[in-house]
Amino acid sequence: MGIKYEISPECRMKEWWIQVALLAAPLIAVYLHLPPPILSPSLYSWRSAGAFFTFKDYRIFYRDSMGALGSSDMVILLHGFPTSSYDWHKIWEGLTSRFNRVIAVDFLGFGFSDKPRMHRYSIFEQADIVQRLISELGLAQQKMNILAHDYGDTVALELLYRSEHGNPGHLIINSLCLSNGGIFPETNHPRFLQKLLKNSGFLSPIFTRLMNYYFFSKGMGAVFGPHTQPTTAEYWDMWTAIRINDGNLVMDSILQFINQRWNYRDRWVGALISTSVPLHLIYGPLDSVNPHPEFLNLYQMLVPKSTVSILDDHIGHYPQLEDPVGFEQAYTNFINSF
Repeated sequence: MGIKYEISPECRMKEWWIQVALLAAPLIAVYLHLPPPILSPSLYSWRSAGAFFTFKDYRIFYRDSMGALGSSDMVILLHGFPTSSYDWHKIWEGLTSRFNRVIAVDFLGFGFSDKPRMHRYSIFEQADIVQRLISELGLAQQKMNILAHDYGDTVALELLYRSEHGNPGHLIINSLCLSNGGIFPETNHPRFLQKLLKNSGFLSPIFTRLMNYYFFSKGMGAVFGPHTQPTTAEYWDMWTAIRINDGNLVMDSILQFINQRWNYRDRWVGALISTSVPLHLIYGPLDSVNPHPEFLNLYQMLVPKSTVSILDDHIGHYPQLEDPVGFEQAYTNFINSF
């Protein structure tokens, strides 16, 4: 009579996890090598209407549209993290009806631009890219209006600092309009996922590879107002622009800008406080990243000479996408005021 051995619950559980791992491994491997989503017709149209220039051997995407006849005003649009110049597509036509020239750029690491790995992304380099673009377009001696959002606000403040201090090749800034950006690091509250990616160290390559549409859309949805959420198609456009050139794999490097905001706060906030350039802020007050009234109170205290447009209470962190009509009207009123 043979001896019967009873398998313990612990052994059964271990075998179960081994089976799960064996099944999951090829699925994860396939996922990690999936190509980026196919461009939607609207995103394809946006890219087709743009062009590229070279900065330090990197291809940088931009759009440059001729607009209103009889106007000499030009505006350059600086987008936020983690999205792209496509953030401005809902107000592009309106801006071209007001400005002679409307320009937008995908920063290095964003959108259709190159996204080099093992690269030390910085606000200073992004400002260099904007200056080079303006020079490439033959507009270095022309006054430029700047309209910025989020990450683009910080790039704009570096450009403002250079302009105020007469740095070589600086933009000649005619006006500056900021919107829902981490201008003051002390009132800025990055999302959990951003802090995780920024601080994960040697685990960053794992977390960035495991980033997917589900986590992305949940994180983005949290910064939009509950009544102004993007459609599924709009979420996919945002995610597609990130996945192009494996942009999800460089998010941890780009996110070091949060540390740069602290390190260079005096430089950038100081430029904002001391400038004589016409200033405006367009603010969606339902912003969990730069919350109301904490952010707005500090802005109005430190920059009292700036005019401010506060949009409806239900508008969040992406006002140009959540309320394009109100955003465009607020900006046009500012431009027409001086």
